[in-house]
Amino acid sequence: MASKTPGKTERAAKRDSSDGKPVLLSGGNPQIAKGYGDAPVKAYIAAMPDWKKDLGRRLDALIVDAVPNVCKAIKWNSPFYGMENDVWFLSFHCFTKYVKVTFFRGASLNPVPPGKSKYPEVRYLDIHEGQLDEGQFSAWVRQASRLPGERM
Repeated sequence: MASKTPGKTERAAKRDSSDGKPVLLSGGNPQIAKGYGDAPVKAYIAAMPDWKKDLGRRLDALIVDAVPNVCKAIKWNSPFYGMENDVWFLSFHCFTKYVKVTFFRGASLNPVPPGKSKYPEVRYLDIHEGQLDEGQFSAWVRQASRLPGERM
């Protein structure tokens, strides 16, 4: 599994000085330092609050199952998944009541994910507790990984 972009380093989660745990930003999103590879993504998932932690583990596993050579990174306090050379096809982010998955070329997926964006190509999937459709999510991940990604 090629989950690390060549030439990039991994960094640890930012820690709250009082208890050593990663800082949770508004909506409960973990504040994790930018980094490439599996380790920073696992640190982000481990810091996700409540039921979102199990969802994060499941999303990560489904993405890896659908795209075995996926590259991973933390950028802007969110896990990113893509192919080599900093080309990304999805990310996710914690909010108070749901986890938002961003498909960077989601308008090209079939069926199109339900959440619209101000950017015509981007589509969102808001996953509330107990509402992940694993089959549909995996199908979207496979499709998204074959589309031109977003350079960031």
